[in-house]
Amino acid sequence: MGRRSKWALWGGVAVVAAAAVLMWFKPWALWVDETVDEALPTSAPTTLPSESAGGEPPSPAPAPAGPTTVAQGEFISHEHETAGTAKVVRLADGTHTLRIEGLDTSNGPDLRILLSDAAVVEGTAGWHVFDDGRHVTLAKLKGNRGNQNYALPADVDWSDYSSVSVWCDRFDVSFGAASLARL
Repeated sequence: MGRRSKWALWGGVAVVAAAAVLMWFKPWALWVDETVDEALPTSAPTTLPSESAGGEPPSPAPAPAGPTTVAQGEFISHEHETAGTAKVVRLADGTHTLRIEGLDTSNGPDLRILLSDAAVVEGTAGWHVFDDGRHVTLAKLKGNRGNQNYALPADVDWSDYSSVSVWCDRFDVSFGAASLARL
């Protein structure tokens, strides 16, 4: 193999390696913002039964309570500057949603929303703890800015989890987290 062929081979290997590294890290995501502005979800309307056989209208069903915030906390920054509020909201039908309001963080590869039993700790000591103990991955982060909702599954007792994290699954690090204090 000639000298020129070796350089071409190593050049090809370097290009493939650089492409693989770029696809893994996705550095361009840090400069691309995705804004989401979702309204707080509402419960499905309840239907009233038809009039009884005696011709009397049924008594009206009691109006369900509107959305109620049952826990909330402010995000602190970890690996990336992060701000906003996390709320657990009980909807009129009794289901719960995690609502994130005013989120402002960096974009990144493979960001998720995690509920965790880990304590929120400032500084680098708090960066890697949210997937160590009990945790639930709710969904991929919809956007790195704005207001967004994540339905809490019926089989998940949100009160078993004391924190929420914007979690980078690719690098196992928290971008930011909030303690969920019951109200």
